Amino acid sequence: MSAPQRQHAETAVYTHGHHESVLRSHTWRTAANSAAYLLDSLRPHLRILDVGCGPGTITADLAALVPDGHVTAVDHAPGILDQARATAADRGLDNVSFAVADVHALDHADDTFDVVHAHQVLQHVGDPVRALREMRRVCRPGGIVAVRDSDYEAMTWHPHVAGLDDWLDLYRRVARANGGEPDAGRRLKSWALAAGFTDITASAGTWCYSTPEERAWWSGLWADRTVASAYAERATAGGHADQEQLDAIAAAWREWGRAEDGWFTVLHGELLCRV
Repeated sequence: MSAPQRQHAETAVYTHGHHESVLRSHTWRTAANSAAYLLDSLRPHLRILDVGCGPGTITADLAALVPDGHVTAVDHAPGILDQARATAADRGLDNVSFAVADVHALDHADDTFDVVHAHQVLQHVGDPVRALREMRRVCRPGGIVAVRDSDYEAMTWHPHVAGLDDWLDLYRRVARANGGEPDAGRRLKSWALAAGFTDITASAGTWCYSTPEERAWWSGLWADRTVASAYAERATAGGHADQEQLDAIAAAWREWGRAEDGWFTVLHGELLCRV
């Protein structure tokens, strides 16, 4: 396979944006809580491409795990890369570099990397199969393409708060209107097969929020995201909800967060695809 013509092709809109309420969750992510399925496959000398690196907390962990190798971290949004660079610098990492990129047309030669990793990326792109083909193209024979995505319809919680049903319905409608697929986790294996992978190890992972601190954090960031982020703007601009409905959903999140028996789990699909 040869590298495709270098052409920026935005085929989906990133639903969340980079509001503080979004970064509150993104900066919480680590290799341990977001890429555990990959860690046993890492070796000190590997070259890794981290696609959709965001603020760079997972990137920095990966770089620390390959001290004799290198991590190339890319994201579609130029602004967030400044924060990712700062994260790496704060940790004294000198084996990581950053660049703007479109996963549909990566600016790298065939067979460049030992591992190509993407966390919570494929749910936001317009053509996940094409993205996986590109990830496969730049991964060397014998290397690994590792992807992990949440599945919104599979998220579940207790106690039942009616407004959270409204939240789930609204989020899925907005994400799909933006060209994404919010229930990506269950589709990863299907997309990988369509992209030409044949050696696939599929698994699942969860995040669970139940302690008072976890409930306050998770409910608070979603309450704020619902009324103040790019997601909120896209919900209203697209005619999916009005401000009164968004305020009601935010209140439902805070109600759930105050419940002593509150429990929320996020299911993820995970794939290790051997090239």
